[in-house]
Amino acid sequence: MPRFDDVTKGVALGIGVAILIPVAIRTLAPVLKPVARSAVKNGIRAIEKGREMLAETSEMVEDLVAETHAEMRAERVYSEEEYEAADAADDTPVEANEEKASPDDHSNVRNIVNE
Repeated sequence: MPRFDDVTKGVALGIGVAILIPVAIRTLAPVLKPVARSAVKNGIRAIEKGREMLAETSEMVEDLVAETHAEMRAERVYSEEEYEAADAADDTPVEANEEKASPDDHSNVRNIVNE
């Protein structure tokens, strides 16, 4: 069981802190307010800088994606043009003694042997 002296000391300490905290706040408020204001300003500046960096990074990524899409479209158009050119070459008239290779025949060896 706690002794009466320990309880009395605890109560006295609690009352003293309860009285001194408001006094300390009133005394330190003029000093703490500029410090708090400065901390808030620095926080806002850091947030703005972070947003700016995020916007720049986002713009760079969007540019990269757009360039990649353009390259893919160009490759697709180029391959379609090659395919159409190959079809046009296949439509050339065949001489009477030459046989036209079947679409399934991709071997040049067969064409050479058949000639």
